[in-house]
Amino acid sequence: MKKAGSTVLNMTEGNPTSLIIKFSIPMLIGNIFQQLYNLVDSVIVGQFVGSDALAAIGATGSATFMFFALCNGIGNGGGIITAQSFGKGHKKEVKTCITNTAYIMLVFPLIIGILAFCLAGPLLHLLDTPENIFPESLSYMRIMCVGIIFVSLYNFASSMLRALGDSKTPLYFLIFSCILNTVLDIFFVYVLNTGVTGAGIATVISQFVSGITCLLYALKKNEYFKLNKEDMKFNRMITGKIIKLGIPLSLQFSLIAISCMALQRVVNSFGETAMAAFTATSRMEQLIHQPYQTLGTALSTFTGQNFGAGKNERVVAGYKKGAMIMVIFSALMLPIMQFFGDNIIRIFVSDEPVVEMGARALRITSYFYVALGTIYVVRGVLNGLGDAFFALLNGIVEVAGRFIVPILLTGVAAIGVWGLWWSVGIVWTMAGASALVRYRMYLKKIGVRHERQSLGLLALNTSRSYPTA
Repeated sequence: MKKAGSTVLNMTEGNPTSLIIKFSIPMLIGNIFQQLYNLVDSVIVGQFVGSDALAAIGATGSATFMFFALCNGIGNGGGIITAQSFGKGHKKEVKTCITNTAYIMLVFPLIIGILAFCLAGPLLHLLDTPENIFPESLSYMRIMCVGIIFVSLYNFASSMLRALGDSKTPLYFLIFSCILNTVLDIFFVYVLNTGVTGAGIATVISQFVSGITCLLYALKKNEYFKLNKEDMKFNRMITGKIIKLGIPLSLQFSLIAISCMALQRVVNSFGETAMAAFTATSRMEQLIHQPYQTLGTALSTFTGQNFGAGKNERVVAGYKKGAMIMVIFSALMLPIMQFFGDNIIRIFVSDEPVVEMGARALRITSYFYVALGTIYVVRGVLNGLGDAFFALLNGIVEVAGRFIVPILLTGVAAIGVWGLWWSVGIVWTMAGASALVRYRMYLKKIGVRHERQSLGLLALNTSRSYPTA
């Protein structure tokens, strides 16, 4: 395995499985750390300010995620194009990708931030935010809208570094950001008693500091960030590629955010017990998503570099190894959810009706973990190949499923409230199946040979050796 620089990992050489795992571990730690950070953030506000303040922040979640997703998709698109250029061995083109992604990530988040700031009030009304928490929700959301540009700064730096195979540096600055945010939360919320507004300010400051320090570190330590005047010229072709791939990714995440809002309305119709159980299972599923999400991101970088290098056999090998890792993880998680679901739900709540409902719900959704993992594995490979259409297709499938399936299932008397969780699994299956179909079609379209299309066969067929260079 060769390294092109002290913080750069060349994934076009070496064993695919070890490369994918090595790249994934720092990101997985970071993603889990991010979840813990969100938990600590909620505890500080809930304990020091009160439940209404916590509810005020929670009411903004889906709306702010939608706007952040629009910016993140563009950053991810730039990262994929950069990874492909890196795989080709075109150092100058990599630098051009970095600078042109930077230009986009300066302009696009600014426009989205202004739009989000202006639409904050109407959106919160559309989501039926209770009047008693509306002013605090509006204040918090507008502060977070201002912070979109700072979040995008960190996402730009981290996506470029990951495209070059460096998943460790973004982890270090993410951990730094989480620690700083916790300290600032305590200072603003507890010491200065600024409530929800202080929590928002603390988050924005920590995002700005982590973003600027991560970027400065990259400029100093990474050879691809050492740019001259020629590297910083605007390139219409590269910019077009980034936007062409980034916009569908942005729309995909935004559509999923909208579908989550629609599903939440159905959940609310079943009362407080179902709402509490659904919240608890959703939090657990956020943790379950992290390994799959991390694996998908690793596959995106691995695929991008190898496809750029013209090593299509390694693209297929990476898919097979990724599928194998996913199936193993899903098989390990299934008995945990089946036999220890009640203990898991008790971490979040102690109300026995909620615990009973949540435990049964986890048993239902755990049957579909392979389908969930399939989405991330295939998405990672197709994103790395530059398939812009798939991201939009996947988002549309999930939106359609979450709008229609819960209503149909919960309307059946024999299924009732359990249709909420059966619908989650069915939507995962729909999205996973559409992903596999698109994977087969796209590989055929670009002329990449794939001997076996069955996910199960791909996951278990590990005896074949593949070229490593």
